[in-house]
Amino acid sequence: MKFTDSPEINLKIKDKTLSLQQDNSSFHVGTSIWSGSLVLSKFLDRWTPLSTSPATTPTRYSSLLNFHNRRAIELGTGCGVTGMALYLLGLADIVLTDIHPVMPALKHNLKRNKQVLGKMLKTAILYWSNEDQINGVNPPFDYVIAADVVYIEESVGALVKAMEMLVKDDGVVLLGYQLRSPEADKLFWEICGEVFVIEKVPKEDLHPEYCYEETDVYIFRKKKNL
Repeated sequence: MKFTDSPEINLKIKDKTLSLQQDNSSFHVGTSIWSGSLVLSKFLDRWTPLSTSPATTPTRYSSLLNFHNRRAIELGTGCGVTGMALYLLGLADIVLTDIHPVMPALKHNLKRNKQVLGKMLKTAILYWSNEDQINGVNPPFDYVIAADVVYIEESVGALVKAMEMLVKDDGVVLLGYQLRSPEADKLFWEICGEVFVIEKVPKEDLHPEYCYEETDVYIFRKKKNL
């Protein structure tokens, strides 16, 4: 679901606030802000430690969310919500990708938040079925990030293949997910089950203010026998 029909959304990440603009009248779903990106962002905000100091009390997600010297890429970034949130949480080496028609909305939001971010984040046009573009972003990555990307059955195979090509053998895929097409949903989980070990984050671990019945967070790791 769309989080709201309001053209502007503010999202607090640690001590910073992202100001996001969406265009609900656009033909492209990537110019709207959907709940999966917000739920994933606030899950990361809840559990990412402010410091990597040994004195910091570890949590169940401390190892997973240790962003020191790690690289990340976001697929179908849309308005850039999760990618910007991760940058504010310390994941400095991140590239935000989407298809060409969505780039103006993404770059508008990056420019809108440049003062909060301190810089313009890296972007790249990436179609999931285009292996040249995938190789052009210099994989593999420690993290592949995606939210609200499963809605067309025909694109599912390319999406999962792109995830597999982009993530390191010991890396993770972090996914914000909501069922939007029964056909795409069925195929997505069938193909993912062949490639990844899938962990669903318990609802109680999501941010209490961003915890919706229909939206979940998943952690994928490559199966070792592949």
